[in-house]
Amino acid sequence: MTKLKHFLLRRYVSIIGSKKFYRFNKRLYMMSLHGIGILNSITPEASGEKFFLDMFLKNSPESIIFDVGANQGSYARMIINLSDMMQIYAFEPHPRTYQILAKEAERYNFKSYNIGLSDKPGTLELFDHRNQDGSTHATLYKDVIKRIHKDQVTEHKVRLTTIDHFMDEHQVPQIDLLKIDTEGNELNVLKGAQRMIGEGRVNCIQFEFNEFNVISRVFMSDIIDLLPRHSFYRLLPDGFVQLNHYKPIYREIFAYQNIIAIERTSPIYLLIDKLAIN
Repeated sequence: MTKLKHFLLRRYVSIIGSKKFYRFNKRLYMMSLHGIGILNSITPEASGEKFFLDMFLKNSPESIIFDVGANQGSYARMIINLSDMMQIYAFEPHPRTYQILAKEAERYNFKSYNIGLSDKPGTLELFDHRNQDGSTHATLYKDVIKRIHKDQVTEHKVRLTTIDHFMDEHQVPQIDLLKIDTEGNELNVLKGAQRMIGEGRVNCIQFEFNEFNVISRVFMSDIIDLLPRHSFYRLLPDGFVQLNHYKPIYREIFAYQNIIAIERTSPIYLLIDKLAIN
């Protein structure tokens, strides 16, 4: 840093960094987060999900899509409304929520499974709000409900399997788009797909990264390190932010954001990378 830059920074901090500007700076910080693709969960358009899916579906016809943490099927419906040529596998372990998902699957002609995906097969407790059982917050981490949402907990014993095992059992040749929304368990889902990922059979991954990863103790870098053949991008309403260069101040933000990871041999990789900003 040059002497002039150092001088200007000291002057700026001494004024703008003072106590009287704290609330202004806090509001500015929150607005800036929205501007870099954080906390934009209000609609699929605002989150960038609609923009990405439009592009993906136009360039990847007749794809196989896994919807992990499907809840009541809103993601599957959005895909079908954009293109009815996709083969969708939707997974939801919550017994109440799955009843709704199964009806949606029958109505919209996609496959649904009352099972969760993780790093190994077995059974675990799934936690949800006691007075809103069947919510979108159901999670394998009790403290997501207790500490983040500050609510009382109810629980269900659920079955789990892995993507590797499921693809073998059901003879699924590849996954063109793997969407994961598991309230903090995203890394374990990916660990359960390591063989298929290593064989190049998982082309594009979309997942949420948020405050629930504080509870599961997962950094963005943990997920990136697990997928060395993929490039990572945060979604914007009209584009992508490249996340491949490790700068924790930009990457390790524990708040709602949609991330995509694209295998660099995938046909859509060059198209998305060309549109991305650093």
